[in-house]
Amino acid sequence: MPALSAALAALFRRDLARLVRQLDALDAAHLWHTVPGVTNSAGNLMLHLNGNLREYVGRQIGGVPYERDRAREFAARDVPQDELRASLTDLVALIPGVIERVTDATWDETFPENVLGEPLTHRQFVVHLYGHLNYHLGQIDYLRRVLTGDGPLAPPPRP
Repeated sequence: MPALSAALAALFRRDLARLVRQLDALDAAHLWHTVPGVTNSAGNLMLHLNGNLREYVGRQIGGVPYERDRAREFAARDVPQDELRASLTDLVALIPGVIERVTDATWDETFPENVLGEPLTHRQFVVHLYGHLNYHLGQIDYLRRVLTGDGPLAPPPRP
């Protein structure tokens, strides 16, 4: 496995697991709420990350069938927490698994969709997606803290 594939897969695996931990730290009452000045709830950001990564990594890189409904990612409310957890838990396995299979040659190829207004290689676009994941993960963490009054999540237990 190419070194870049292994490194990025490990980072996505770690931070997608953090996303699931954020979900588990929220109760249903807080998952779909916001505060003044904040447009998207933690639940909507989680739906958005799920759709974004399934589309660009799962479908476009990995060939995994998926039909994205981006509008629903931001409009849905009260998706059952168990349903969201199941989808995100699946994502923890799917995305790193696809990234692990990317070859060195593919990293240098142009990504098939020009999403950001300029052609990017697979390498550049997946690094962008990793930054996008962490941007929203930080938003989710802060929103959880504000809504619940809780502090940072404790680190997961070491295996």
